[in-house]
Order: sequence, then structure tokens, then C-alpha cells
Amino acid sequence: MSEALTETPAQRILELLPDPVLLVRAGGRQGPEIAYGNQAAQTLFRMELVGAPLGAALRQPQVLEAIEEALATDEAVEVAFESIGVQPRYWRAFVRPLGVAEGDGRELVLMLRDETDARRTERMRADFLANASHELRTPLASLAGFVETLRTHAKDDPAARDKFLGIMAEQAGRMARLIDDLLSLSRIELNEHIAPEGVVDFAQVTQDVVDAIRPLIAERGVAVTVAAAGPLRVTGDRDQLVQVAQNLVENAVKYSTPGQAVAVEMARAATLEGARAASGREGWVALSLLSPDAAADQAFVVLRVRDHGPGMARQHLPRLSERFYRVAGQKSGGTGLGLAIVKHIVNRHRGGIAVESAEGLGTTFSVYLPAA
Repeated sequence: MSEALTETPAQRILELLPDPVLLVRAGGRQGPEIAYGNQAAQTLFRMELVGAPLGAALRQPQVLEAIEEALATDEAVEVAFESIGVQPRYWRAFVRPLGVAEGDGRELVLMLRDETDARRTERMRADFLANASHELRTPLASLAGFVETLRTHAKDDPAARDKFLGIMAEQAGRMARLIDDLLSLSRIELNEHIAPEGVVDFAQVTQDVVDAIRPLIAERGVAVTVAAAGPLRVTGDRDQLVQVAQNLVENAVKYSTPGQAVAVEMARAATLEGARAASGREGWVALSLLSPDAAADQAFVVLRVRDHGPGMARQHLPRLSERFYRVAGQKSGGTGLGLAIVKHIVNRHRGGIAVESAEGLGTTFSVYLPAA
């Protein structure tokens, strides 16, 4: 930004605006070029803006076309667009012509407004209503049927009444868990584009989770071992990382039969390639469910949870993180949202997820998060 611009009250006001603002001038050697960008624009584009071709900073065809239209018609134009990446964001561009400037060049103002939160909120509302109405229909129908039976045929049958009340309590509990998971998923999706800032010892979080579910481990008759090489700190939200570890460990325990073992391993990987590395066991299929946009030399903390349960065929692996997807013939008593929750949390933490499985031999889920 030039000295003349910084001295004017108008420019000082622009510097305080939270929305990115660009002054664009037509007639540059490579098309429209940037004459000024406020602090919010500098933060967004992370490059020297003054004098740069507009296309070098903003590679959105919709916006470039809107600018051409505004220059040609001398009228205001608005356009919505989505930035593509691991963390997609939704924007609205406002283009306002300023007329002819010095040197007979035409100028316009381009303001960008981040509408990601509003779009996510609307999508969250629509998804919640659709998923809740679909998934709650079955247990509600079951409850209604049992209520009718208790009011008629089983009215004077104590044994049947106790049996039906037990089933009704189970269905009510399932609905409560489903609603909790849907709300949790909606909250996570709402803030998924905002990276967490705290520092958490992921190894300690995982150990706390295993200790907390000891009653379930004992009930299932499964042995769970934890191996972690000292404190393993990541940049993250502790409550959400508890959800990640709990979902993965509980799934491994629930899909195991009595006498089987579940191994929980944690380690540090010096590079992204090291974090992604599969075991290479013969007959096992490995697949990445989520891959971060990170530098090759970024260090990661890796959590691997390995069970010796029924395993899964290759065709099921790509869909594991979909909402309500369940492998035919396998029942854990869950809501079908656990892995979807894990995926969105890991995505918010700029991490990755991989799965390895072989039918009849077991499954390994790996989560890797950037080391703090």
C-alpha cells in the first residue's frame, strides 16, 4: 500500500474492515491489476498485492467474469463462489465500478464476504432435519407398536409387559444417543473450517479414554493394550480428541469377541509419508479416508487402533465415514455416526484417516494429526 493511501482517513478505515477489500485497475499488462489491498486482503491472499495481476491472487473464473462485466457495463455486480480445498469456504464478491481514474484507466472496488458460517448453518439445519426424521422413524414406530400392545393384548400379562417395557427402554435410549450424535456432528461441521488453537497431549487423552471405558472392556471380555512413546502433543481441542479416541476404541471393542485383543498404539511420524504408511500385511486392503493438505516434512502424531474382529471387504472401506453407513451383517449397537464424527473432527484438526482391513482377520484405523 502506497504512502499516499495510508495517509488518508478513508484508507485507515479500510484497514480496520474485517472483509477483504481490493482496488482493481483495468489496463494492466496482464489484465486487471491490484492497486490496493487492505489488511484483511493481505491476510487472505498471503502475497504482495499492489501491482500484482488480479488473476494471480484470485483464481476464480466467476469473479474474473464479474469484474469484466462491471468494467464493460459500468454497473455493480455480485457473484457467489466456493474456494476449493481441504477446507472449502463460501464467499460472495461485490464488484463496484469507480469510473475513470488517472491515466484514463478504469477502477473498481472488489469486496469479499465470507459466508461460510451462514452456509454451514443452513446445511446443518437441513441435514439435521433430514437425518433425524429418517433415523428416528423406525424406533418411534416400534415404540408406538409396543404401547398399543401394552394397552390391549399385553394389558394383563406381567411377563409380556416387562419384556416390552425393556425393549421400549432400549429403543428410547437409542433415540437419545442418535439425537446426541446428530447434534454433536452438526456442531462439529459448523466450526470445521476453524482450526483449533490449544495444545493437547493426545497420548494422555487416549489413555484417559481407555481407562474410562474399562467397564465396557470387562463386559465384552476383551483385552486392550496401550502403547504410547511418551507425551505426544498436537494442536487441538481436547473434548473433540476425546471423541475421536473414544469412537475408535469403542468400535474396536464392540466388534471383538470375548478373548480377543485390541491394540492401541501411538507414535510420532517425522513426515506426512511416514504418517500415511500402511503395514503392508499380506491380504490386507489399505485405504485413505481423509488426507490433509500439509507440507511433506510436517511431523504428525499417529493413533492406530487394531482389532481382530470380522474385518471388512474392500467395497465397504470407501463408505465407512458416511453417515449411517453400516456393513451388512455387522452390528455394534451404535448410531452409525461415529466414524462420520471422527472424520469431521480430524478434518478440522487438519489431519488424516486411514483404514486397513481383511475379512476374518480384523481392522486397523489410523488417525494422524499435526504435531504441536
